[in-house]
Amino acid sequence: MRSSGPTPALVIRPQAGWSSLGLAELWRQRELVGFLALRDLKVRYKQSALGVGWALLQPLLTLGMFTALFSVLLGRDRLPSAPGVPYSVSTLCALVPWQLFARGVTAGGESLVASQGLITKVYFPRLAVPLAPVAAALVDFALALALLVPLLAWHGIGAGPALLLLPLFALQAFAAAFGAALWLSALNALYRDVRHALPSLVQLWMFATPILYSAGHLLEGRPAWLAALYGANPMAGAVEGFRLCLLGAAPPAAELLAASALATLGLVASGLLVFRRLESAIVDRV
Repeated sequence: MRSSGPTPALVIRPQAGWSSLGLAELWRQRELVGFLALRDLKVRYKQSALGVGWALLQPLLTLGMFTALFSVLLGRDRLPSAPGVPYSVSTLCALVPWQLFARGVTAGGESLVASQGLITKVYFPRLAVPLAPVAAALVDFALALALLVPLLAWHGIGAGPALLLLPLFALQAFAAAFGAALWLSALNALYRDVRHALPSLVQLWMFATPILYSAGHLLEGRPAWLAALYGANPMAGAVEGFRLCLLGAAPPAAELLAASALATLGLVASGLLVFRRLESAIVDRV
């Protein structure tokens, strides 16, 4: 009678090096991303009287506060709006992609720590964890965009051919949120200081983005290199792109759009590489 030996153990380790980012595995587990995104939505609005209504109320409150503030400080005739467009419409148009970015970065930055009980017990692509909150933010984005449509119709602003480019700028905002979430979630898992700095970082990023003002007001008469430097902010191109597509505003500087697109690609690529590099340490430290 043959004696049974110890049961062999299967150890799953992340691949070494930078060659594999695990994107193919993440695609195979896309249903898991959807499940985690749905869980994020349920947790966010659980026991909330307004529920997803907050996705509409938050940009409206922000819009009302800054419209009142700038009206007092600058006067109604000098509000920093896109040319020929009411300030409320110009700002709400910018707040729609910004809400996608801000919510995705805030929730994605804390996603690994919030899911520590899951990632330390079950193996699955860790990239799914920061990706899910960004995907969940698409629901709020869709609701805010639906709010903007009747406002545009009320002011008689019709869509032009540039509307066809809107999915590209929405994708840019989504990609920028995902790239930033990769960086911040990995760093937050190793250094909890990131959690405390995250709200201030998002707020400062908002003021550095042409949301409460238009890039045309800021860059008017400035050299082209300054527009390219300002475009190093990935959300600058996304926000101005939304104004171009939905308001028929004058096209922003080509240097700004090009630099913003390159910055978005760099943010995502570097985020993937850093996340992959720190993945094993994250599981041990989280």
